[in-house]
Amino acid sequence: MPARAGEFVPFNGPGSPPFTATLSNNTPLAFGMGEEEAARALGKPLTYVRGPPGDEIYLVFRDIGGTGFFNRKDRLYLQFRRGRLAGWKGDWGRNWMWQ
Repeated sequence: MPARAGEFVPFNGPGSPPFTATLSNNTPLAFGMGEEEAARALGKPLTYVRGPPGDEIYLVFRDIGGTGFFNRKDRLYLQFRRGRLAGWKGDWGRNWMWQ
């Protein structure tokens, strides 16, 4: 089958994707989520790090590809306040192979 180019869609025109769909950081998280909702959205279990009940910090290891030789596991920290997601931070750390 011959290759064909798709139809040109102007930026911000009808049929163009929303701005948030074009971002590279498209983590499916939203402020105010519960712990179970966040785990379901990420598709990974949350690991308790520290904090009193209701104000915990959790850690999630995300597999986001890598090369054919090494998988990449990025850490994502989730901060909960009163049982609701208040913020998150990705931690890419240092790559031990290039030291």
